[in-house]
Amino acid sequence: MPATDPRVEFYPLRARLLTVASAGYLTPRMIRITLTGDDLDGFRTDNYADHVKLFFPDEETGRHALPEVGADGRWNMRDPGLLYRDYTVRRHDPDAAELTIDFVAHDHGPAGRWARAARPGDRLGVLGPRGTHHLPDVDYVLMGADETALPAAARWLEELPRDARAYAFLEVADPGEEQHIDAPDNAVVTWLHRDTDPSGGANLLERAIRGFTPPVGTGFAWCAGEATALKPIRRHLRDSGFERGRTLDVDGYWRRGTVNLDHHAADDD
Repeated sequence: MPATDPRVEFYPLRARLLTVASAGYLTPRMIRITLTGDDLDGFRTDNYADHVKLFFPDEETGRHALPEVGADGRWNMRDPGLLYRDYTVRRHDPDAAELTIDFVAHDHGPAGRWARAARPGDRLGVLGPRGTHHLPDVDYVLMGADETALPAAARWLEELPRDARAYAFLEVADPGEEQHIDAPDNAVVTWLHRDTDPSGGANLLERAIRGFTPPVGTGFAWCAGEATALKPIRRHLRDSGFERGRTLDVDGYWRRGTVNLDHHAADDD
């Protein structure tokens, strides 16, 4: 089928202060945090790539600052009193008033340190999502993700129609980092293990994507992970006929040596 045009929908922006309902290790390197609270009323997320900004308490004082959102929907991103990072939504259950976020476990940033120490009753600020991209109708989807984008990839696989065709290449450190994903029966999920190679430096995703033979039909390709490693993948997918802004989305979630990467500005060649 020919691809329909994608559609962008914006949501009202609101800052929320939520409480940790549960926290624990999903794998040795992935922590799952479930948040709850009355502030979740009206929260909306419709697609796998919807992301929120999480606002962490000051690590020395414990003070929790939230952004002030004006009537025009704008807020001051440069406020030095705000400590925040972008994360995708793993799951939202409005009936249970729960929001689930998965964190890569590390201690070299405020988000990872907070997640490792999180306990029920702790609080976390949440802003967004600002909106969502409704994807085009296609015959199949191709996805590639490292562990930073694994929550988005897993959510997408689980929310696809049960008869959907999907091909997912998921890069993690080792077999212990593989997760159970309730993917459609027609989905082919391939786990890529870095073993001793550093995150973002093994070229596993690039080799897997280059070796992929597309099926008949129109596909949508999405890849996310370390920004520099994604550049040759983006070029290859463009050369293969995927159209940026229509059937192609390659998103740098992080970049080696960069703190708090603005992923909206990370898709340059």
